[in-house]
Amino acid sequence: MKIYAISDLHISADGNKPMEVFGGNWVGYLDKIAADWEKKVSDDDLVLIGGDISWAMRLEDAVKDLSFLFSLKGKKVLIRGNHDYWWSGIGKVRAVLPENVYALQNDAMKFSDTVICGSRAWSVPGSPDFGEADEKIYRRETERLRLSFYAANKLRGEGDKLIALIHYPPFNVRRENSAFTDLFEQNKVDAVVYGHLHGSVSRGDRLVKKNGVDYYLTSCDMVGNELVEIKF
Repeated sequence: MKIYAISDLHISADGNKPMEVFGGNWVGYLDKIAADWEKKVSDDDLVLIGGDISWAMRLEDAVKDLSFLFSLKGKKVLIRGNHDYWWSGIGKVRAVLPENVYALQNDAMKFSDTVICGSRAWSVPGSPDFGEADEKIYRRETERLRLSFYAANKLRGEGDKLIALIHYPPFNVRRENSAFTDLFEQNKVDAVVYGHLHGSVSRGDRLVKKNGVDYYLTSCDMVGNELVEIKF
C-alpha cells in the first residue's frame, strides 16, 4: 500500500466559486489532479485529503462535489477544513460516503500497518493576526487532537506507522513549536499532512523535517496539482 496526500481542492461543481480567479495555477486544476491520480494510485493505495474540499454550504450540495473524489481509485480519508461549512456532523457525513471513503474527526483509523489520526487544528501563536479569539479555539483544537492520539494509540501496534492529518499548518513561519507539534513529538508521529496555505506569500515549504517528524504541505496549488507521496 502506497500513501498519497493532497488538500484544498475547493471544488465547486455548480461553478459558483471558480478557482481560476485566483491565478493560473488553478486553470484546469481538477483535470490535472485526476490525471496524476490515475497514473499513480491503485485501488489498494490510500489518499489523504486535508480539508477545504468543497465550497458547498449544505451536505446534499457537497455530495455533488465529493463525487469527483468518489470516482477516483484507492481508499480516501477526508478531514474538515475551515471552508467545509457543509461538514455539519460526523455521523451525517459518514452516512453519505461510499465504502472506500472515510471521514476523520478527532479520532483514528488503521489501514494495514499505518494508523491515521487527526483534527482540523487552527492558527498557532506567532501567526499573523493571532488574537484572543484564536487562543480559545487553539486550546480547544489541542484537546481534540489529544483525543485523536488517544484513539490512535489504542490502534497502533509495534512497528506501525502513525500519520497525523490536519488542515492548518502546525507551526508559524519561524517553525516554532506549538501545542500541536509537541503532541506530534510526544506521540512519535512519523509524518504530518496539512494544507491551508496558498500562493507565494504563504512562505510554505513542501517538506519540513523537524525533531524527527516529517511535515508535508499538500495544498494542491502548492504542489503542482499532483499527489504527494508520503514516504517513511
